[in-house]
Amino acid sequence: MYIKLDMAIKSLQRDYDVLGSLKMSKVYLNIVDALLKDIRNDYYNKKRMLAKQKIEVIKWVHIDQYFSDVVVKNPGEDVVLRYAKQALKTQVENLIFNYLKEISHNTNTKQ
Repeated sequence: MYIKLDMAIKSLQRDYDVLGSLKMSKVYLNIVDALLKDIRNDYYNKKRMLAKQKIEVIKWVHIDQYFSDVVVKNPGEDVVLRYAKQALKTQVENLIFNYLKEISHNTNTKQ
């Protein structure tokens, strides 16, 4: 989950600059700001939880256009996890959609 949260933050931050040039930028930027706030909160909570267990993501390694490795340091020895980029992208999109639904639901219940 931590890796998906990290990817979601990076993706939204990359898109943030582009959104500023759109006609409805104020609307889109508000949505992305809310998403980033919620996702960052969960990201830092996960990071603290992993740190307590002495687990840390060391680096991402680009393998090819289809795969990336993530080197994870944990008590004992480092572990290399291989991810299919397309599958990870799909999971990150689903994660962002779920956060967006939460934000929408919370906004609707406040009205």
